[in-house]
Order: sequence, then structure tokens, then C-alpha cells
Amino acid sequence: MIIPAPEDVAFNLFSIPIYWYGITMASAIFVAILCANYLFNKINPNLKKDTILEYAPALIISGILCARLYFCLLNATHYLSNPLEILDIREGGLSIHGAIIGGVASMIFISKKSKTPLVSIIDAISCSTILGQAIGRWGNYFNSEAYGIPVASQNWGLFIPEAKRITQYANYSLFHPTFLYESVLDLVAFFILTIIYTKLGKKYKGITFFAYLTIYSIIRFFIEQLRVDSAMNIATVPIAEIVSVLLFAIGIVGILSVLIKQKRTNV
Repeated sequence: MIIPAPEDVAFNLFSIPIYWYGITMASAIFVAILCANYLFNKINPNLKKDTILEYAPALIISGILCARLYFCLLNATHYLSNPLEILDIREGGLSIHGAIIGGVASMIFISKKSKTPLVSIIDAISCSTILGQAIGRWGNYFNSEAYGIPVASQNWGLFIPEAKRITQYANYSLFHPTFLYESVLDLVAFFILTIIYTKLGKKYKGITFFAYLTIYSIIRFFIEQLRVDSAMNIATVPIAEIVSVLLFAIGIVGILSVLIKQKRTNV
């Protein structure tokens, strides 16, 4: 099956183009926030209800700003030459690793402001974040970006318009739909994290967050093996792979520390 290239503009509102990318990202954020709020209320009945919903604006603003800043830093040469483009996110340019940094920073603020344990907030949001990522990856599809290496078959692949192809692959038309691979894997990860959170979340505080870091890092690391548009490399290794390895290590150490702490508590 050949996946056709979509239109990037959904419609025009008073002559202003409304992009599918923006619609997709807004939908991803909306679903993730509602899901996180529901899970938070369910697992933490003794804490203030709807805390995540109350502080959603802080989460959203911090996440988007850091996602954009991180992306611009990885593409610093381009944005230093075109500074006004930093403000234009209609056609893409958001990094999940940057969003994670911004999200954690805003959750620390929310925890202090609402006097809610940080681990209770971060576990619920980690579980729902990967659901938002599964939806958000379709924004890459609408922008014909973040695609993989060319496919050998002429009967399968994602068609990328010539204008969107990386120079070295200009003569190819069908590529691996890495957006689809990651979207499906993110959905699987969401179900796994939901089970971890609902079954273990009350007893093992923090395990969902560290499981998220571990699972998503594995997904992203292997997806990066297919990607052809890594923003920046150290030597020949994409930054995204290096960050994924670091987050994986943090995740594993975190899971072990949570389990050891709980074991000592039970002694």
C-alpha cells in the first residue's frame, strides 16, 4: 500500500490558512490533558480533584515553548539567519525531548503551587503524554516530515513530494512512514503504561514516569535508525539517539530505585 501525501492546509479562516499540523497538535494536547486529569483523579482520590486541569495552561505553554526552543537550538544555523521563523510553528518544528524538559519544569512549579506531591502529578501526566505523542505524530504526516529512509519496494511506502525530500534522496519518492511506526508503538506503550499506573501506581510512586522514560527511549532510539532528517549529530550519532540512551539509563535506574525503596519499606 502506498500512503499518499496529504494537503497540509485544512481550511482557510478569513483568508488565514489553518494547518492540519496545528489541528493535530491541539488535539493531541487536549486528549493528553483530559486523560492525565482522569487518571490523576482515579489513582489519587485523597488529593485535590482536577489539579491537572486547573494548571493545564502552565503545562501547555511550558511544553510548547521548550519544545520549540529545543528544536531551534538543534537547528541554530537556520534560525539565526531567519529569526522571525522561530515564532512560526504552523508547519512543524516541535521536539518531544524539549517538551519533556518543559513539562517536568512546569510540573515542579505545579507541585509547589498546588501543594501536591510531584510524583503524583508526574506519573499521571507521563502515562497520558505518550497517548498525545501517538496522536501528534500524525502532524508529521500532514507536513511530510520526519520520514524514514527510502523503501526498496514500489508497492509500499509513504509518498513524499519532491519539494519535501532531502537533497540526497531527491530521486526517491517512497519512504518508510516512521510517523506511523512510532504512532502505533506509542499506542502500545500507552496501554502498557496505563496498566502499570493503574495496577502499581498507588504502591510504587514514580514507577510510571520512569517506565515512560524507558519505553519511549527504546521506541525513539530504534525509530531514529530509520529517520533521515536528524537535526544535529555529535560525530555521526544523532542527538536524539544520545538523549534516548541517557533517558533510558535514567529510567532504568529510577525503576530500580523505586522498587528498592518499596522493598525496604515493606521490611
